[in-house]
Amino acid sequence: MIILVTGAGGPTGAAVCGYFDKKGDTVIGVDKDDVDLLDRAAVAELAARVEREHGRVDGVVHLVGGWRGSRSFAETSLDDWDVLHDLLIRTLQHVSLAFEPLLRRSDNGRFVIVSAKAAEAPSAKGAPYAAAKAAAESWTFSLADALKGTGSAATVLVVKALVNDAMRAADPEAEFPGFTHVDDLAAAVGGLYDRPAAEINGTRLDLTS
Repeated sequence: MIILVTGAGGPTGAAVCGYFDKKGDTVIGVDKDDVDLLDRAAVAELAARVEREHGRVDGVVHLVGGWRGSRSFAETSLDDWDVLHDLLIRTLQHVSLAFEPLLRRSDNGRFVIVSAKAAEAPSAKGAPYAAAKAAAESWTFSLADALKGTGSAATVLVVKALVNDAMRAADPEAEFPGFTHVDDLAAAVGGLYDRPAAEINGTRLDLTS
């Protein structure tokens, strides 16, 4: 399979790339140093390159993330919204618009974003983050509607937060309750290929339960 991982530079990206690499898939990992995902033309060129080299894409795992919060709702900075809009929404828009045609050519394609419980239960201190995550989910479900009737699916994986080995090593006494390990997230992404596209297209899969 041909798997594109955006936001691949961090621990989550490393886990997802490693998962598919071990399965023998062709993994294309990109981070901000490789492609500016806020530059729509650059993302379109990335899609064109994948098309030239592979003819299709079988997976797009969009991992660009970020978090901003405040001490109270009234102290919310709309500058935080601007930052999160770009990170969580605009990059998603560029990537999904560019790669939807390639996903349609796959017999078993998957488009995946990672959302948060905050999108369904926003806190007063995290309004920009929750709103951006909710918007990202809605955009992904629009992509899912576009993929109906194809072999591909767009799915939202929901976590409370993510944890990796470095975080646990830095604070061995911490329990990280409800957190999802990045390796488990990677396995969940891989597991989407074991289910029919129509079954998971346009769904939210909660990894916290």
